[in-house]
Amino acid sequence: MFRDQRSANNWALIHAAALAARSHAPLAVAFCLSHRFLGAHARQLGFMLRGLRLLRGRLAALGLPFFLLRGDAPDALPGFLSRLGASALVADFSPLRPVRAWKDALCERLPAAVALHEVDAHNVVPVWVASGKLEYGAKTIRPKIHRLLTEYLVEFPQLPPPAVPWTGEAPPEIDWDELIGEVVREAGEVPEIGWCEPGEEAAMEALMGRKDGFLTKTLKLYDSDRNDPVKPRALSGLSPYLHFGQISAQRCALEAWKLRKSCRQPHYDSLQGAWGWARKTLMDHTADKREHIYTKEQLEKAETADPVALECLTTRDGLPWKNAWVHEDVLGEEDP
Repeated sequence: MFRDQRSANNWALIHAAALAARSHAPLAVAFCLSHRFLGAHARQLGFMLRGLRLLRGRLAALGLPFFLLRGDAPDALPGFLSRLGASALVADFSPLRPVRAWKDALCERLPAAVALHEVDAHNVVPVWVASGKLEYGAKTIRPKIHRLLTEYLVEFPQLPPPAVPWTGEAPPEIDWDELIGEVVREAGEVPEIGWCEPGEEAAMEALMGRKDGFLTKTLKLYDSDRNDPVKPRALSGLSPYLHFGQISAQRCALEAWKLRKSCRQPHYDSLQGAWGWARKTLMDHTADKREHIYTKEQLEKAETADPVALECLTTRDGLPWKNAWVHEDVLGEEDP
């Protein structure tokens, strides 16, 4: 577990659990703590480690041990997997060059009996499915993604309990305060921030919270204020959680879709239900001179000066044709 640091809504963890169940094998989670990955500072590393501290507790509640390994994955994982007698390693996906290099090195260094699986748990549509070429703009890749949403933008299955309880090596105890203090001191050029709490619960609060949740409270500000630097509440505040995978982008999309589907227009049968610009346009033209003025009944019966409207509302023998909407000469003899 590297890019997607969460216990819920995690396709990589779900796949690993399915593999373990099929193999009737236990399952564990490992995280490799690299030394200041890509020059990270205290702001990033402190937030990440505090999130991992919470993650370990959530995984323990699911019966899954969490191992924190020091060093890059190709150096830390092969011996660890051999020691545990592992049969498979499931890795989440990252497009970054160093992580891709790690996985190439792992393929060479892993014991022959260990299979390596990679799962894109970060994107809704996996990158290798979304497009087979380098896209130059959103307008070219967006339609490709949208065509696949019915297949991939689905609710997550429940993470099953471990098929086999963990009886192997126990994870070493972690002095989180000492570890966080050490890392933050060493990378303290950019200090931590206090307004953003780490962890999966805080991430869901930022998305759906009753007080300041983006979808539940502040989304209404996004359209008008998102580019105003003095109005930060117009933004989602989800970037740190998405970056470290403490929340799933797919979960965000699913919750937004639910909200969209739950929105109903109570004034659907009156002008109050029209957009403001539409009501303004109607008011601006209320005094316009009209060639014809009809009653509601005349309109319902197509008793207007438009001959096509009247013809569309009658059959060949002149009787009313209820709810007609096409001209009669497009109909065949057998059409009802």
